[in-house]
Amino acid sequence: MDPLTIVMLGILALLIFFMFRNSRKRKAELEMLQEKMVPGAEVMTNFGLFGTLVAVDDDTNVATIETSPGSTVRVHRQTLARVVEDEPVIDEVADDVEDASGPVLNESSLDAPPKKPKRASSTDD
Repeated sequence: MDPLTIVMLGILALLIFFMFRNSRKRKAELEMLQEKMVPGAEVMTNFGLFGTLVAVDDDTNVATIETSPGSTVRVHRQTLARVVEDEPVIDEVADDVEDASGPVLNESSLDAPPKKPKRASSTDD
């Protein structure tokens, strides 16, 4: 066998190894997600809808999510993207942003009032 064939077979073996490894990782993540998907869990769908999981019907693959008190939405079970964990408090970040002095967002330099040109001071010599 020539060296080029050996290198090509080695690369093929590496590709197959990484393909199986990624497949196992995805399968483990999916199983962990399914374990967390229990009624009462705060969930987010693929299209960004947040709510509390009320029920999951495995036969029809339908999940019922309560988006606000008394308002429920039926979605396909595969649209449930993740379980929302406790997130850091955003108020602390907002205080830091208010204290920071920097550029004002959504304001153009064209919106600012025109500056008066400075006059050169005249000195009589």
